[in-house]
Amino acid sequence: MNLGQTKKQVLVREYALELGKVLVYDNYMVAIFNEGATLTLERMYQIIGISEIHFRDKDFGYVSLRKNSYAIDPTVYNYLRQLDNLKAFAVVSLKQIDMHNFNIEKLFYKNPMKFFIDYENAIEWVKTKLKSK
Repeated sequence: MNLGQTKKQVLVREYALELGKVLVYDNYMVAIFNEGATLTLERMYQIIGISEIHFRDKDFGYVSLRKNSYAIDPTVYNYLRQLDNLKAFAVVSLKQIDMHNFNIEKLFYKNPMKFFIDYENAIEWVKTKLKSK
């Protein structure tokens, strides 16, 4: 899972949070959370706030780059569903447990969400979903 530069990918801003880091690009954001972190609704508000700063008036995608193992409160997805301009949600991981967790998370989110083992493919899918809207 290389986080190398993709074609014409320009980092707009990087946020260092207690939970991990969020990288903001032109029309998507990438979250990389710390090992053992717990993504609660309160912590998710920070990420939603970042999305409102950068994507208030435009559609965007979200990529969860799961290099580390962490826990997610499933109620978070109820709030993410309400973000009308969040058009694509990608999860990137090489771990089997993350694929299993993804299948459960998908039940809560119910919007365009896809699992990838390759970061570049995830970014391309997000860009495609944004173009089709």
